Amino acid sequence: MAASNRLVLGPLVGAIDQGTSSTRFLVFNAKTAELLSHHQVEIKQKFPKEGWVEQDPKEILQSVYECVEKTCEKLNQLTIDITNIKAIGVSNQRETTVVWDRTTGEPLYNAIVWLDLRTQSTVERLLKRIPGKNKNIFKSRTGLPISTYFSAVKMRWLLDNVEEIRQAVAEGRAMFGTVDSWIIWSLTGGKNGGVHCTDVTNASRTMLFNIYTLEWDAELCQFFDIPMDLLPKVRSSSEIYGLMKSGALTGVPISGCLGDQSAALVGQMCFQDGQAKNTYGTGCFLLCNTGSKPVMSEHGLLTTVGYKLGRDQPACYALEGSVAIAGAVVRWLRDNLGIVKSTEEVEKLAAEVGTSYGCYFVPAFSGLYAPYWEPSARGIICGLTQFTNRNHIAFAALEAVCFQTREILDAMNKDCGIPLSQLQVDGGMTNNKILMQLQADILCIPVVKPSMPETTALGAAMAAGAAEGVGVWSLNPGDMTAVTCERFEPQINPEESEFRYARWKKAVMKSMGWETSEPSSNGNGDWSIFSSLPLGLYIVSSMVMLISAKYIAGGK
Repeated sequence: MAASNRLVLGPLVGAIDQGTSSTRFLVFNAKTAELLSHHQVEIKQKFPKEGWVEQDPKEILQSVYECVEKTCEKLNQLTIDITNIKAIGVSNQRETTVVWDRTTGEPLYNAIVWLDLRTQSTVERLLKRIPGKNKNIFKSRTGLPISTYFSAVKMRWLLDNVEEIRQAVAEGRAMFGTVDSWIIWSLTGGKNGGVHCTDVTNASRTMLFNIYTLEWDAELCQFFDIPMDLLPKVRSSSEIYGLMKSGALTGVPISGCLGDQSAALVGQMCFQDGQAKNTYGTGCFLLCNTGSKPVMSEHGLLTTVGYKLGRDQPACYALEGSVAIAGAVVRWLRDNLGIVKSTEEVEKLAAEVGTSYGCYFVPAFSGLYAPYWEPSARGIICGLTQFTNRNHIAFAALEAVCFQTREILDAMNKDCGIPLSQLQVDGGMTNNKILMQLQADILCIPVVKPSMPETTALGAAMAAGAAEGVGVWSLNPGDMTAVTCERFEPQINPEESEFRYARWKKAVMKSMGWETSEPSSNGNGDWSIFSSLPLGLYIVSSMVMLISAKYIAGGK
């Protein structure tokens, strides 16, 4: 039985999919793209202060090891020979920043997660050095605005605030990377000769990378005052970086690396100009392939490297719309409000009412990303009446994800000039049928979901399997297996969709302007009434006048 299985299956490829909320290891058949087995481990997020989001790099790494070992055990139970795994790809949460010690292999601080907001004051300080506080000053080189989102600003904060990191940098011990660099360095030997590299897609999210030359930019590094010797070597998305140095897959090459959204673009096979996909995870990310030349957005989108599938292959670019909070809003309903016990329950609650009854939810927990890039925004729920209940709030939360996607799609249609006729979707939230139908209704175009939703991991596996020196996965369109899909057609009239969308936009305007920088506190993390100078003076002067009045009255 085992022998016949081995004969039928042929070469296999593994994919490490390290996301914001979980880590997974998945194994695919390189000839059919069939998912054979996988294992998943949830990752804890830490919120040490308001707006701060951190993760433990060692926990991330341990989860990778655990997922690889458990998946290999499952394959052995299925009598699938793990020696047929010929390559491993890595896909990762982007922008999340890790700094570690090259001599000990230990992280020097928790990973600062992409949606962390602590760097708002850093952003404001940087903007003061720029004529007109132009946050798009480097967009022509990086495709990005200066924002809390990107890695350079997080690294600047670490250098400004963590003495241990400053010291390690001064002594030449510090290494900087996004999560892919931390994983690849650790898996290929760590302090004993680990490979310090990243790929073009992850590098393009740091604000230190020139997306035209595909190299680290000395002027950008100088502006952010980040030493270039901290940075990993930039490689293509599909080549052998190094070999696994421990565990069940020792000796297997790591030969694919893509930021998670680029991996999904590859996994959805969006290889032609104008093809787009939307991934619904912790955040929401809509990418449209724009071909071999970067297209600069006039409507608040990012220009990013989509992929570069081989050292000698050209880079392919994409326009991207990023939403900070998508799946995270459902977890917020579960963990913070406690109105559901599981994320699956949200779909059930929403289905019971079928409407938000005029309630609108703007989940701007980390400010607003595309197309606004407005860090001052905060989450609001409005349109509440005595009739509103948790079902309506659940429905409004799902609707918010769809409205945010609509805003991005509108911007993308304006930039590209050719409106999308359908939207390809993937990610954990696409299992929610109410959400997918809502999305079709709000966009007024069909939503198409592949029957195998693990497109992010699939993209990483494709890049790894196609790498020179591995060559077990063909990226020739004629050789690719046809993907079966589920379609969701719009079911409401466009007028109703436009009315609801206009109400949503009104709510978005009300969410803006809540915060401008880090609030002052009294040392215990609490707001002090005297942190506002005008208010403090008003209260002090009022007290003086009151005491004086009593004194004068007493004198009479």
